[in-house]
Amino acid sequence: MPNKKLWSLTLALLASSAALAFPTKPITFVVPFAAGGPTDTVARQLAEAMRKHLDNATIVVDNAAGAGGTIGANKVARAAPDGHTLLVWHIGMAATPALYRKLPYKPLEDFEYLGIINDVPMTLVGKPQLPANTYRDFENYIRANQGKLNLGHAGLGSASHICGVMWQYAVKLDKSMATIAYRGTGPAMNDLIAGTIDVMCDQTTNTTQQIEAGRIKAFAVTTAKPLSDHPLLKHYPTLQEMGLKDFNLTIWHGLYAPKGTPAPVLQKLNQALRAALKDPDFIKKQAELGAIVASERDKRVTPEGHKAFVAAEINKLKAVIDAAGQYAD
Repeated sequence: MPNKKLWSLTLALLASSAALAFPTKPITFVVPFAAGGPTDTVARQLAEAMRKHLDNATIVVDNAAGAGGTIGANKVARAAPDGHTLLVWHIGMAATPALYRKLPYKPLEDFEYLGIINDVPMTLVGKPQLPANTYRDFENYIRANQGKLNLGHAGLGSASHICGVMWQYAVKLDKSMATIAYRGTGPAMNDLIAGTIDVMCDQTTNTTQQIEAGRIKAFAVTTAKPLSDHPLLKHYPTLQEMGLKDFNLTIWHGLYAPKGTPAPVLQKLNQALRAALKDPDFIKKQAELGAIVASERDKRVTPEGHKAFVAAEINKLKAVIDAAGQYAD
């Protein structure tokens, strides 16, 4: 029987060698949505920041859209566990277990958690033709015209869909607004600007420029506290301030690897991620989109903290989605 100490040392050296050799080929960031959307933008900016800390490896983005993000997620869950195929996904990671009651993968069991990337506030916005200019007037207008207005979103499981469900549940409308699902954020925003749809709740990464240009109207932000440091969004109240008790929603993004990826590779990826989150250029680009990059003090940048956070989010969102009774299957 081989010496146990020698065997342990051999395994440690092999693991160390694997980490030193990684990556051995281009890394793929799978984004479960179409190119040009908010999550795609986050992934591409992160890829540029992380590659500097992965021996200048090539990182490509694969837009595997469809089924509310579950096609892309399943693609990563079934990928070779070698660290070369990763998933960049938002709050949908926690919402889909409730939206889709028959998922082809298990979010808490089929992935290795690498860390949270950022938090993106949401904005409640409307078409430019709406007569309301304040949130209070907006909500009164919605209540007075129940059954006549619609709410658009970028597809089941999208950030805009989740936010829309939570907002309607919180305001307790007698009649839910008719919803129109689009194939991506771009088409939904185009129709909001054109006045085809009345209301949308979407990420600041997608709404800020349109608000600033006057193409759409903004009424509130979804964060617990006002965005007092943002040059544009500081002028809008939170939904909590407007009476929606405990309403707090940010669209966080996280990074994931297939289950079984070697620990040394996971460690190297987490180190690269945390280095990227300190990159001044990445922080600046994200801030311009209204996103708040996770800091080193945030427990969620660790694999353990990230996973614990997502588990809690799964429970929170399931309660809201079940109460609303809106499922994707």
